[in-house]
Amino acid sequence: INAEYMGVDNAFHYLWGAGYTLYAAKKGYIAYTCCTSALAEVVPFMGKYPSMGTNPHSWAFPTEKEVGFNISIDWATSTIAMGRVQQLQREGKELPPNAAIDADGKMTTDPDKVVALSFFGAHKGYGLGMIDELYGAFGGGSLPTLRGRWDHLTPGEKATTCFYFQVLKPEAISAPEYACGRDRSANVKAVVEDILARGNEHCMLPGQPEGMAAQASAKNGGLLFTHAELEAIAELAVESGLPFDAKACKLAKL
Repeated sequence: INAEYMGVDNAFHYLWGAGYTLYAAKKGYIAYTCCTSALAEVVPFMGKYPSMGTNPHSWAFPTEKEVGFNISIDWATSTIAMGRVQQLQREGKELPPNAAIDADGKMTTDPDKVVALSFFGAHKGYGLGMIDELYGAFGGGSLPTLRGRWDHLTPGEKATTCFYFQVLKPEAISAPEYACGRDRSANVKAVVEDILARGNEHCMLPGQPEGMAAQASAKNGGLLFTHAELEAIAELAVESGLPFDAKACKLAKL
């Protein structure tokens, strides 16, 4: 079997798409996943009301041999994810321009005033977000504005999310011959090197920050957190009545 596809209905939050695709890439697969987000927080292109999710897409390619890590393209189709808004709020920083909308329907850079998000790339991000909604619609998902809003449900409706996964063996799309007698691995490496040549040597590859973070986590023997994230975890621990001492965490070596 060279390819597998799977749809999931009646789900909730699928966490981090790249977690799935990178896992598959480690197994040697080209992988893709998308989902309908748990809440409709994004305003359609040229619209006024948030009726779509942040609807992420994630791809990963088994390129560890060629570039030192598996290339990963993972993004929400909104300009930024709501989790990023919350992160900037914790850190006391402003949002990038044209990323979020306030209660008056105007663009805002203040994370405390955000009530909705905008798609990146105008109609292009909107189209990518629509892909997730259509996968969900074909797979059994219901109305986007009802997702996660259990208090608004009418009898027979759903408030759950949908996921889509696919994996593909590179052999399934390998060419019978590559240029200059290269094999598949050498060809992948040559393509990446060509992209990063002629003044582009300092460009970052998609997934490089995640690859470097994974290497740093492995070096330190655990997950890495910023001081702001530890403070947020401490607040959650207090709310939940659970013990947590941020000072007990070791300082990471990068």
